[in-house]
Amino acid sequence: MQTIEANWRCGRHNLQRIQCRSENSKGVYCLQYDDDKIISGLRDNSIKIWDKQSLECLKILTGHTGSVLCLQYDERVIVTGSSDSTVRVWDVNTGEVLNTLIHHNEAVLHLRFCNGLMVTTVPLPCGTWPHPPTSVCAACWSATEQRSMWWTSMTSTSCQHPVTVPSRQVWSTSTCEFVRTLNGHKRGIACLQYRDRLVVSGSSDNTIRLWDIECGACLRVLEGHEELVRCIRFDNKRIVSGAYDGKIKVWDLQAALDPRAPASTLCLRTLVVSLAWI
Repeated sequence: MQTIEANWRCGRHNLQRIQCRSENSKGVYCLQYDDDKIISGLRDNSIKIWDKQSLECLKILTGHTGSVLCLQYDERVIVTGSSDSTVRVWDVNTGEVLNTLIHHNEAVLHLRFCNGLMVTTVPLPCGTWPHPPTSVCAACWSATEQRSMWWTSMTSTSCQHPVTVPSRQVWSTSTCEFVRTLNGHKRGIACLQYRDRLVVSGSSDNTIRLWDIECGACLRVLEGHEELVRCIRFDNKRIVSGAYDGKIKVWDLQAALDPRAPASTLCLRTLVVSLAWI
């Protein structure tokens, strides 16, 4: 990580291009990589797994009927969200579809999973699903009456029946009983990151919100972007956000978690994206 940061600061990089080799590819919407492979989600509805060293395509996963907008994988599974309103779970080694979550009503814009929970963002309310990756247990919460976020348990327990739930509610992953209502973003949630008990979300209302996943409280609202916040990442010290206003902002995470910290001190740096890079 230190090497990556040093290279970023000094401008050292080696540009390599991967040709998707598909007449219908037309764009890569999401990707994740490790030391051995790159996994990309494409506009042509497919997921491609690439060898990181040779840049050869090892496997093509098909099944989605809409563009693949988001993905995450670990050593066991690849989880993908699509404009076809489904979340699909794939075996990372064989490429086999393990499960399909079908009760979203709109495109799945973003997803993250961690510690047995998955959070996804969708534009409109929807229902829980009967069969997540290895269980049937699901939970949901919405930031507003018209915007929903979903959690699903990845434990071995299960619920016996799928249910349809209204927006603005949180459900227990162990009992599927109602827990709480969350209110916050005024428009759709375009991105998020989830780790430990902290969720950081970016929205088309141009704000970033920090949430305590245990109690459902909104801990802080970060304002400064002028257009939709499309991507979010954070570590123990910083939050980095990118927006359609062409700006990347670096925020002080610890200060943002301190209610006494003035709002004017939270943004550490703003980087303006040059069109020459695109």
